Amino acid sequence: MRTIGWMAGATLLLAACGGGEQGAQPAPAPAAPAPAPAAATAAGATHDVQMVLEGTAYKFVPAELTIKAGDKINFHNTSGGPHNVAFWADSIPAGTEAALAALMTGDKLDALSGPLLIEPNAVYSITFTGLPNGEYKMHCTPHLAMGMVGKITIAE
Repeated sequence: MRTIGWMAGATLLLAACGGGEQGAQPAPAPAAPAPAPAAATAAGATHDVQMVLEGTAYKFVPAELTIKAGDKINFHNTSGGPHNVAFWADSIPAGTEAALAALMTGDKLDALSGPLLIEPNAVYSITFTGLPNGEYKMHCTPHLAMGMVGKITIAE
């Protein structure tokens, strides 16, 4: 009885593995997978803006910058901090306040303001994704009275 059970198991095993049929054609190879869709467009360029105190002048360097939608700006607390970057709601393209506020992350002073960079060499980054072309006037909140203002222009 033991031998018959073993033989029955071996027969089932051979049949399952394809050993039971003579002259059987191998199954066709599966079709190659469809090519992956093209990758999304590459990330935008990265720009650096220094926030500095030179002599008695507080300023963004450069004070004016033209970028493309999707570009990233790294704001560096180079000297004379603390600094931040903030935008005036009435000096950005109409209807963009909520979209710009959503891009401003961190411990913000208000909706259109980045966090205060207290540590020397600290960096705050904003990627300008989904914003329309136009001018975005900015300032440093602690140094507004000292004339620390600038402008970012998004252009194609």
